[in-house]
Amino acid sequence: MAPRCSNAVFAAINVVTLLLGAAVLAAGIYYGAPHRGGGGVTECERFLRAPALALGGAIVAVSLAGLAGACCRATPLLWAYLLLTGLLILAAACFGVFALVVTNAGAGRAVSGRGFREYHLGDYSTWLRRSVEDGGHWARIRSCLVDTGVCRSLKSNQTLDEFVNSNLSPLQSGCCKPPTACNFTYQNETYWIKPPTPSNYSDPDCNSWSNDQSELCYGCQSCKAGVLGNLRSSWKKIAFVNAAFVALLLVVYSLGCCALRNNRRHKYSLVGK
Repeated sequence: MAPRCSNAVFAAINVVTLLLGAAVLAAGIYYGAPHRGGGGVTECERFLRAPALALGGAIVAVSLAGLAGACCRATPLLWAYLLLTGLLILAAACFGVFALVVTNAGAGRAVSGRGFREYHLGDYSTWLRRSVEDGGHWARIRSCLVDTGVCRSLKSNQTLDEFVNSNLSPLQSGCCKPPTACNFTYQNETYWIKPPTPSNYSDPDCNSWSNDQSELCYGCQSCKAGVLGNLRSSWKKIAFVNAAFVALLLVVYSLGCCALRNNRRHKYSLVGK
């Protein structure tokens, strides 16, 4: 009864992961569908497509191997399952450590008299800075920011006092307004007037600012820093989820080992008869 129970639990878990993998795979196909609803595929959707297809395909393949190995007592498939799961545990553990290391710095700097923080590219790790300083990579990120309209939520006709005391996200602080040091005159959340006389700004982002709603500060260093600030926050959350994922994988791996041992016992019992 115990071997059957162990194999049954292992098979049930793989059915669940198979359905999960199929859902992720379907999401990847959906994001890559051209001209969905009469519109084109956005840059953000292209970002999501490749990881979704790769992750979904891997989950489906591993789950099928585990399911077939448990139900059909196919020992080679169980060995393949355990090998792939072991590699996945190792990769997830390495990713967790890596995410904590590269996101350790760059919390944003408090600004006097402001309710928001401002973000500076030099505060982040070299690896993270390189990810946004690459021109081609940044062009795709910038297109994604424009597609999602990250600055539209700021257009609520706030007064200057209301705006400077608002709690802006890293993306809004870096991409939707000029740096405070520029001393621009506030008109509304995304429209600022430069001083009438030319100034030698210490911050190059002051010259990069544009009141064109498709430009704003998307070309600024502060916007790149804001993206990294947002990424840092997301990765720290993912690191905790990843730890739980590793723990779950260890449980599944243990059940897989039990299923493999059950298969061997079943094989030896048949030989004994």
